[in-house]
Amino acid sequence: MILAEGEATVPGYKLLIPAVPEIVWSLIFLVIFAVVFMRFVLPRLNAVLDERSAKIEGGLQKAQEVQEEAERLRSDNEQELAAARQEAAGIREKARQDGARIVEEAKARADAESERILAAGRQHLRAERLAASTQLRSEVGTLASDLASKIVGESLTDDERSNRVIDRFLADLESAPSTSR
Repeated sequence: MILAEGEATVPGYKLLIPAVPEIVWSLIFLVIFAVVFMRFVLPRLNAVLDERSAKIEGGLQKAQEVQEEAERLRSDNEQELAAARQEAAGIREKARQDGARIVEEAKARADAESERILAAGRQHLRAERLAASTQLRSEVGTLASDLASKIVGESLTDDERSNRVIDRFLADLESAPSTSR
């Protein structure tokens, strides 16, 4: 190796170690930089980090409040839904009761109407039976009078005598034991 004038040879291990004045100036610069950084930069950085931390904590607090509100609303909705279901069950039960009551009232009205119709039919039947009985008595009386006139050989034109004969004949018919009844 050829050396230039004024250059001295430095052994190999000293090549990596800087000279003492460079170390001193580097330390002075590092101390000045550290003081400036700690005095001016670090407080601003801490303020920004604190502000960011406060925002995050505020966001977390707000998220917690929103979650609590959502939970409260969900609970309220479940309570309202349960109340609505209970009310619907009550309405259904009332409707069933009303339906049963209406059916019972309709049955009672139908029974009353049926009984009224049956009573009217019975009364009509009695009236028809009485009218038929009266008509039959009249016809039997007329036939009995005609028959008696033919048997006796004289005319029963006298109404009073005719009525007596007819009444006696009908009385005999009614008092005779009837086998067809």
